[in-house]
Amino acid sequence: MDRQAPEYIELVAQLRELATLRSCGAVLGWDEQTNLPPNGAEHRANQLSLLAGLSHDRATDPKLGELIEKLSEQVGEGNEDSVEAANVRDAKRAYSRSVKLPRNLVKELSRTATLSQQAWVEARAKKDFAAFQPWLEKVVQLKREEADALGSPTGVKYDALIEDYEPGATAAQIQEVFAPLREELVKLVAGIQASDRKPDVGILERSYPIADQETFGRSAATAIGFDFTSGRLDIAAHPFCSGIGPGDCRLTTRYDEHHFPGAFFGTLHEAGHGIYEQGLNAEQFGLACGEACSLGIHESQSRMWENLVGRSRAFWDHFYPEAQRTFPDAIGDLHIDDFCAAVNNVEPSWIRVEADEVTYNLHIMLRFELEQALLSGDLDVADVPTAWNETFHEFFGMTPTDDSLGCMQDVHWSAGLIGYFPTYALGNMYAAQFFDAAQQELGNLSEMFARGEFAPLKNWLNEKIHSQGRRYDAPKLVQKVTGESLSAAPLLNHLNTKFGMLYGL
Repeated sequence: MDRQAPEYIELVAQLRELATLRSCGAVLGWDEQTNLPPNGAEHRANQLSLLAGLSHDRATDPKLGELIEKLSEQVGEGNEDSVEAANVRDAKRAYSRSVKLPRNLVKELSRTATLSQQAWVEARAKKDFAAFQPWLEKVVQLKREEADALGSPTGVKYDALIEDYEPGATAAQIQEVFAPLREELVKLVAGIQASDRKPDVGILERSYPIADQETFGRSAATAIGFDFTSGRLDIAAHPFCSGIGPGDCRLTTRYDEHHFPGAFFGTLHEAGHGIYEQGLNAEQFGLACGEACSLGIHESQSRMWENLVGRSRAFWDHFYPEAQRTFPDAIGDLHIDDFCAAVNNVEPSWIRVEADEVTYNLHIMLRFELEQALLSGDLDVADVPTAWNETFHEFFGMTPTDDSLGCMQDVHWSAGLIGYFPTYALGNMYAAQFFDAAQQELGNLSEMFARGEFAPLKNWLNEKIHSQGRRYDAPKLVQKVTGESLSAAPLLNHLNTKFGMLYGL
């Protein structure tokens, strides 16, 4: 396709205006989580609802549909590698979904999500699920209406929502991938729990002054490649990354003076998302090839930098001296082996975002099961705490002592992000497979990390993944980058090798 064709130029202009309008909502959403006074929630909800309605009007404009259809006929079924063809194909997919959604539903979803998130923050702090329950009931009902409006070839409501995060995936396909992963993880956890090696995690609960944590976290984020001239780091109730647009990517984390891993690895995780956002092709802003491939691919980047890099011994060979200088009272005289063992401790825990590499995926599988049941109507919102606690006990052998450690710990459901959670576990699988491919092409990454050289991996990811945008769907991107289809084998190999050595298995 000729990128200079008048129709294509017009499509680009319209899609960029739509993306710019949506980015205004992204700024307001970021501000809501970081700076909004509690009494401003109602007005912010109205602001975001208005913007959602305006965006929907543009996204469903019949003239845009006619333009896309005309260009689609020119593209045909070929041109798999063409940037322009990919942009048109994705525009057609987005348009066909948007026109199925009533404008009032879009606005109400936006408004409810804003108010629901504010209610969640307060209810979580008070450990009061009953106060949050009416909001979750409304969110779930609206998401059911959205799923019905969108429809799915499988007839499964959940599949209609997964499409927003992992295009083309279905719950059945994800379950098929998760089943063998869960089986192997349960075996590995059992082996670790039977080991007589027990890291001293009390090391991580010593005093780590928050100001020093922020300085150290920013230093590490900068070293791995996050550009603070095009981004920033703030505090929020739940860590997130917001890619506003070219040159503006915003990270958040949360601090606890007596829990070092939370903020540090949370910062690395969000910086991984940010590096992806900053690596997108700015010239393709508003178009498929300037957007992330999928949420699973996005999570692969954050989980890679957090775990495969940030929890590696090589990473700490480089950073540990700086950590000791920054936190002399906590670890000034502590051997690196003891510190690395502590940050890689495997033990069932309450909080997903602070979970170790091995048990993390079980947290995701729990949420995957429950939100499918919520959407189908097999689980009532009022029964969520009980269902959560029972499933958590089945998976981890523990029962949460309150709902802030259980079903209220994540922001996602309050924000209407049902269908998002599976992408975290998919991201772990993608990450391990990409990391293996990078090492095959670049050489010994551990030696590079120990020297403080993170640019080779970052640049490889920029080239192979970030700059491609949504040129290919996730399965095709994995195939092109690694030469193989998605498999749990690289992740399981990584986990068995690393933790087998740490725990003498």
